[in-house]
Amino acid sequence: MTDAYREWYRGRRVMITGGLGFIGSNLARELADLDADVLVVDSLVPDYGGNLFNIAGYESRLRVNVGDVRQQTAMDVLVRDREVIFNLAGQVSHIDSMTDPLTDLEINCRGQLTLLEACRHHNRDAKIVYAGTRQVYGKPARLPVDERHLVRPTDINGVNKAAAESYHLVYDQVFGMRACSLRLTNVYGPRQLIKHNRQGFIGWFIRLAVEGGEIQVYGDGSQLRDFVFVDDVVDACLRAGATDVVNGEALNVGGAQPISHRDLVQLLIKVAGGGSVRYVDWPQEKKAIDIGSFYSDSTRFSRAVGWSPRVSHEDGLRRSVDYYRAHLPHYLENPA
Repeated sequence: MTDAYREWYRGRRVMITGGLGFIGSNLARELADLDADVLVVDSLVPDYGGNLFNIAGYESRLRVNVGDVRQQTAMDVLVRDREVIFNLAGQVSHIDSMTDPLTDLEINCRGQLTLLEACRHHNRDAKIVYAGTRQVYGKPARLPVDERHLVRPTDINGVNKAAAESYHLVYDQVFGMRACSLRLTNVYGPRQLIKHNRQGFIGWFIRLAVEGGEIQVYGDGSQLRDFVFVDDVVDACLRAGATDVVNGEALNVGGAQPISHRDLVQLLIKVAGGGSVRYVDWPQEKKAIDIGSFYSDSTRFSRAVGWSPRVSHEDGLRRSVDYYRAHLPHYLENPA
């Protein structure tokens, strides 16, 4: 696929659920730059990542609706004229899902069905790109993990995300709608929630490095993970939304090369020019749901749409550090 997929969005009516969050806001800004008609929908639930500062400078170039995907009447109206829907709304904290599983169920299952039902009854022609997760695989039986691997999540969030992904594929196959799921690995970059550490460790590590703090790594840091910079994920979403070749599919979108936690932290400290690292024992509640080393094989998606991750670990970390150094107060618990 050539860059024609980017031109395809000019004038297109798109909707982004979770559009004030990390990935959603980066996608919204890119779509606005491509002259799309962008509708951002976000519930702005505290601690979930929605942040109005994420669209700073773009307020006049897109529309924002503060709404919840669990509200059927709102979704029925909002989806009506949208040509592409990037469904990124969700509860993504694995720890929160274990302490409050019913809220996770409400958002990640009922909310997704609400959106799908709105499309089924009011806009069957919309293309839906769902933000899935590598967490559905659970602890890998082999590496790298491709789409033939069993789905066997180790926490409530993974179970509910797997169900939500299946809903999208069922609506594609049974109701003649067009939907796909992108199983994202560890995404990082500007506009990520960093005011607490319950939505993944890399954003928290970046904050600590920016503040010159101590980064605590569980175990010996030998675990391998693949990380993908948010700009590469935005590009994957754009490619998936502009084609029908991935309809009805759940496909991996991961990083180019795995890296150990130890090497990642050392690189981050080098890039930031500050911070330190200490290796500590695993907390029991986190060890119980940890999946160990994990990195995915994105070959199927790459072959289908021509995508590949382009941002290196070093470049991605540097761009992240620079962003938070410039805008840190907007991402803290109690900004000055």
